[in-house]
Amino acid sequence: MNRIIFTCGDINGVGTEICIKTINKIYKNEKRKIILFCPHNILRSTFEIVKPRFSYTLTERLNSSAGKPNEVIIVNTGLYIHTPGVATKDSGKAAYRALQLALQNIGYKSDILITAPISKQALQLAGKNFPGHTEILASYSKTKNFMMLFLSNKMICGLSTIHEPVKKISGLITKSRVKNSLEVLKHSLIHDLNIKNPSIAVLGLNPHAGENGKIGMEEIKFIKPVIDSLKDKKIQGPFVPDAFFANHLYKKFDAVLGMYHDQVLIPFKMLNFDKGVNFTAGLPFVRTSPDHGTGFDIAGKGIANADSMIQAVKWAELIARNRKLN
Repeated sequence: MNRIIFTCGDINGVGTEICIKTINKIYKNEKRKIILFCPHNILRSTFEIVKPRFSYTLTERLNSSAGKPNEVIIVNTGLYIHTPGVATKDSGKAAYRALQLALQNIGYKSDILITAPISKQALQLAGKNFPGHTEILASYSKTKNFMMLFLSNKMICGLSTIHEPVKKISGLITKSRVKNSLEVLKHSLIHDLNIKNPSIAVLGLNPHAGENGKIGMEEIKFIKPVIDSLKDKKIQGPFVPDAFFANHLYKKFDAVLGMYHDQVLIPFKMLNFDKGVNFTAGLPFVRTSPDHGTGFDIAGKGIANADSMIQAVKWAELIARNRKLN
């Protein structure tokens, strides 16, 4: 039986709402033990707009005696001021605390972590110097080789750099970074997604993939030499990014490696906004999340779409099964 652990995300966004909607959807499955880390005062407010269709137990701490076998366990993570639609110091503290408690209780080999969206602004207001979930999780688990991967039935893509300002990206593209990214991506495709001999398309950094050095040298100095050195005919590139997506070449590959965030996230979200999933490859446990933000603009209205989080559960369970096989 898998334990599926949810964290509430930013309490002023749609995180708790989509957690409850997702649990409503997946609850009737005896192979799952569901745990939610969330402030109980936020939970009660959310129950006013989304009625739970599951049995649950409220507890102050997670232990072996909490709840009956068929009940969802909801662990209180503190008392916080609720200001829907706004990033606040309290919402940053609440999001971080829920994640912290979840990580303290996770079993690396058997548990699945599903995280609701957090606000980088709120984290900073709370004094937490992390740009996002991925970096927090890697830091906590002391993982150096990790990658932000995006999963859907239409396209799988990974990032060589994650949450970096555009002006810094060129200086971060090195042979070692590109090689490490390809190694992490290939390993995850094989062991997490059970693709035995994966094909990977590598995008260039510059317009026209540098046009033979006329627009930029990163492709010539760093990207192509790594691809050539790997001597793997299934890894190809560097491709001209705009033409690659315009000509639907992503359909011919198992995955795409992009050099920076928006390069692949814009096409990915155009294809999969309600069903795309964020997966952190390289961690000792399975972690996924919906591929969207906090939804401050619709917080507290009960209209948030939980499809992406439901897909996050499905992909996480698939990855967990594949890891047991591999």
